[in-house]
Amino acid sequence: MSALRIVRLANFVAPASGGLRTALRELGKGYRAAGHDPVLIVPGDRASDRETEQGRVLTLPGVPLPGTGGYRVLTDRRRLAALLADLAPDRLEVSDRTTLRWTGKWARRARVPAVMVSHETADGVLRTWGLPEAAARRAADALNTRTAHAYARVVCTTEFAEREFVRIGARNVVRAPLGVDLAARHPALRDPGLRARHARGDEMLLVMCSRLSVEKRPGTALDALQALRRRGVRAVLVVAGDGPLRARLAQRARERGLPVTFLGHVADRDALGALQASADVCLAPGPAETFGLAALEAMACGTPVVASASSALSEVIGSAGAVAADHGEAFADSVETLLTVRREGERRAAARARAECFGWDTAVAAFLAAHDAPAPARRSRPGVPKGVA
Repeated sequence: MSALRIVRLANFVAPASGGLRTALRELGKGYRAAGHDPVLIVPGDRASDRETEQGRVLTLPGVPLPGTGGYRVLTDRRRLAALLADLAPDRLEVSDRTTLRWTGKWARRARVPAVMVSHETADGVLRTWGLPEAAARRAADALNTRTAHAYARVVCTTEFAEREFVRIGARNVVRAPLGVDLAARHPALRDPGLRARHARGDEMLLVMCSRLSVEKRPGTALDALQALRRRGVRAVLVVAGDGPLRARLAQRARERGLPVTFLGHVADRDALGALQASADVCLAPGPAETFGLAALEAMACGTPVVASASSALSEVIGSAGAVAADHGEAFADSVETLLTVRREGERRAAARARAECFGWDTAVAAFLAAHDAPAPARRSRPGVPKGVA
């Protein structure tokens, strides 16, 4: 099969967004390296057309979503349909099962094989927004049934993400993990000077890299910090990420007298990697995560993770981290257990070893297989700087 033009559509991608933006970039780079022609279409404040490391990136004017901290959506169906027709894709890949689901019908009419990528569980997100469990499940089932019917395949990154489609009897679901850049994220990024700026020698440094929005439950990290300090543990928290809850979280930290540093969005990838590598524990409290790229990046840096037991991260972190119920006391318990069961060198080596199971070459090959597209030859292991285990 010759090179394919793989057109990818995504909403909810903002300049300060994290996991989805990373996944789109790395998959695009992988598709391009495999000899294909990836084209990404995303919403923005103005139209643009750029050639990038992940291929061509087209930005169309999108409607801002109030209260989301900068997210926009593509709502002009006529313009988008005309652009798709002009691009004449060989494959279509969509990363929004709500406002972009109509593209499944467009692809069927155009005889273009199309996949939908499930980045978050629908019922999990609905529950975090306050919908009762039974109602969330019914709504999710209805949404997922329409999604499965609209696309040739649904791509899920974990068994956890796949469950809600198995529940409705969908038979066109395939599994494809995401990955981590093992060369850019590694334990050698650990920076004693950076650590000293955030925590004294006798203090535990906790880090959370997350969008500060309702579905990510970032307040759990503050509750965990408060629980630890109440127990006499000298701990501090650094938050890398932005979102609509930032001001509220900062106020909560001030009112409780908690040592929390809010860095906002950290655009410098090396700086973020150094922060992740310099922490003692990374907190990942989001209960609806279907993979958890930021947590995996921390593990690649040698930092163990405590994650929500309600999310897919138990699959990703394995025995190299810990999971906890969705409240601060449980997270505090898991942090303390994680730091006492293994010595520092052992737990950091275990975190790195687990991350090495998730290189981007594996992810790209799996996504290309979902498209029935040729994949590049597998490497035995992505390049890692000298001296990094």
